Amino acid sequence: MKIVTGKRKRAQKVVLYGTEGIGKTTFASHFPSPVFIDTESSTDHLDVARTEKPTSWTMLISFVKEFAIMPGGYQTLVIDTVDWAEQLCVEHICAQHQKKGIEEFPYGTGYVFVREEMGRFLNLLDEVIDAGMNVVLTAHTQIRKFEQPDELGAYDRFELKLGKKTGSQTSPLIKEWADMVLFANYKNEIITSTTNKKKAVNGKRLMYATHSPAWDAKNRHGLPDVMPFEYSQIAHVIPDDVLPTAAANELANASTEDYAPEVVEAAKEQTGKVVAKEEPKAEPKPKAKAKTEPKPEPVADETPLVETAIPKALKDLMAKDGVTLDQVQSVVVARGKYPQGTPFENYDPAFVTGWIIPMWDKIVEFINK
Repeated sequence: MKIVTGKRKRAQKVVLYGTEGIGKTTFASHFPSPVFIDTESSTDHLDVARTEKPTSWTMLISFVKEFAIMPGGYQTLVIDTVDWAEQLCVEHICAQHQKKGIEEFPYGTGYVFVREEMGRFLNLLDEVIDAGMNVVLTAHTQIRKFEQPDELGAYDRFELKLGKKTGSQTSPLIKEWADMVLFANYKNEIITSTTNKKKAVNGKRLMYATHSPAWDAKNRHGLPDVMPFEYSQIAHVIPDDVLPTAAANELANASTEDYAPEVVEAAKEQTGKVVAKEEPKAEPKPKAKAKTEPKPEPVADETPLVETAIPKALKDLMAKDGVTLDQVQSVVVARGKYPQGTPFENYDPAFVTGWIIPMWDKIVEFINK
């Protein structure tokens, strides 16, 4: 067991939600070296780095996994927006279980499946944090009636705009996961004219960082309760020089003769001070690596794709991983799902969306063996 004391610097987990058009995407673009996974094409007007628009939950997960393994020089991953990402998650769960909608699941089990899948998604984002990248989740907002258990009466409050019923399952997970939950809204002033008519004016854009009966917000950095909606207000708590966890642990124990002193000190700042450490264990002898045959280059598919038969979500996955239609069909045959020679256009659409797309990672792994 190893006990560590003191503060540890690490990448930040930020949830930013607010009314539509207030500037959430533009705000997120000011984070250090951001790259966007744009689920709703909201970054087209900005000069930012972005992935392809994910057309399935499987595709979105594969993008996040790639950043967890290799950030590629980027320091912030932005999911814009998480409420649209949740829709992909719901579609994925329904396709897996061959349901037309989340309400078709008996006894509300569909909502449990979505919560579990979103929990695994947040765990995957933690791997991105360990890779040294900040993670920002943007979301829209909605007004809901809220009633406290210990009080009579109900009142309206702003909440994350997640599914009408799935939100009650996934919204708490997302807020608990985050280091900061920031709420952005317009602050209007009501004035009375000389004719005794009232109207709203001004409309300042403000950002809230602490909880209120009217909205959810939190932070772990002692930020002011309310601030102008500008990135400069939180820039001092967003790191831009975090090392991957494994690299930081290695450098913290390194000698200043091997690395510059400032590099070692930065790593120690990130890992904390060790006050108790277990005895070093004998390292196991390395096993001889088995010789592996070089993988054959993928052969271009000469069979023309049947545009009307292949869903766009599957086309996007095939293009991303360089997989041909013949290769997909060979896996289907090997798994005994359809006999050899069955045209792809004869596949049941429910089989394509409910087995091929959800099992895509396994299919690619099988092809590459």
